[in-house]
Amino acid sequence: MKAFSPAEILKIREDFPILQRKVHGDRDLVYLDNAATSQKPLCVIEALNHYYRHSNANVHRGMHALAEEATADYEAARAKVAGFLGAPDPKGVVFTRGTTEAINLVAQSWGQKLQSGDEILISVMEHHSNIVPWQLLAQRTGAVVKAIPLTPTGELDLEAFDTLLGPKTRILALTQISNALGTVNPVKDLISKAKAHGTTVLIDGAQSAPHLPINISELGCDFFACSAHKMCGPTGIGALIASPELLESMPPWQGGGEMIDQVTLESSTWADLPYKFEAGTPNIGDAIGWASAIDYMQELGMERIEATLQALVNDAADRLDQEPGVTLTARPTERGGAVSFWLDGIHPHDVAQLVDQSGVAIRAGHVCCQPLMKHLGHPAINRASYHFYNTPEETGRLLEAIRIARKIFGIS
Repeated sequence: MKAFSPAEILKIREDFPILQRKVHGDRDLVYLDNAATSQKPLCVIEALNHYYRHSNANVHRGMHALAEEATADYEAARAKVAGFLGAPDPKGVVFTRGTTEAINLVAQSWGQKLQSGDEILISVMEHHSNIVPWQLLAQRTGAVVKAIPLTPTGELDLEAFDTLLGPKTRILALTQISNALGTVNPVKDLISKAKAHGTTVLIDGAQSAPHLPINISELGCDFFACSAHKMCGPTGIGALIASPELLESMPPWQGGGEMIDQVTLESSTWADLPYKFEAGTPNIGDAIGWASAIDYMQELGMERIEATLQALVNDAADRLDQEPGVTLTARPTERGGAVSFWLDGIHPHDVAQLVDQSGVAIRAGHVCCQPLMKHLGHPAINRASYHFYNTPEETGRLLEAIRIARKIFGIS
């Protein structure tokens, strides 16, 4: 599929008000922190505005016009998420605060069936949100967390995976794209191998859902977690997606209003799916905003978004690799929207602050991947992460800012 042309990208950028602003006085903003959160097009901002101006009400309970409108829009958003990601059934789309909460839901609800000696398989490259919930589950149940090591290129060691996957592996929890290295994992093949062992599979799609055409039914995973705010949608909304049959077998993980059917002082029964897992007043406005973001990305075309990102990030990796003093953290065969690096002689935090003075926003730190940092032998990295509205010229701005940083530190 053809990437967006330079003229098309310039036109797309007009849809994002924040990309027009300046920082530090007269510096044009270069936003390369999309793996942390993407920017929002005007249509999403207007969808939020419209909901709060015209339809603000609680859902599923009221019998007045506003409640009916809000409920219809909220449930339409659920159906839109299901369609966009190829979910088996909208009833299997549980709205959460994001990927982190979705993974915690699985660990705390589905995870109750684990026993001492059961194994949870993750990888060294996982985000903390796909490590810590499993550690907590292991502490509660006596299960054991094991991690797939990495190759020198920053990819999963597939031979080690085959060795680690076994009859005691109850769940494989794996990121589809590393937020730190940009590595795209061959999850479809790994899911197939795991299912052959009877292993349940959760895919962390926080970085893949914004960048790749996703069809959960074709992937074959049991759980898929993602966040709207990396998909040009609002913060504070995401989803756990699974088959209704699997979700039906799981107990609620939070109690309160909305998730019940009947309540007495002695006991309660649960609402139908997906409401059994959505206790309390949901994030209605942001669900509606997410639906607008999905419309926007679908109109652009996910195949073209993927092609554009591939061109941008591969160009960035090549140019950074040729820049004096820069060392790439990984060289994966297939890279998602991020490229991370070190700058010789300068701590990543200093690099990020210095390039920010040139108007370039990148990430610095352990990027919620401390076990990965230990593996890399560094406490922190710099990360430039792209979306379809970025340009090769912005990579040039990053390189210019890196050169200025080296001069400030007296590094030739």
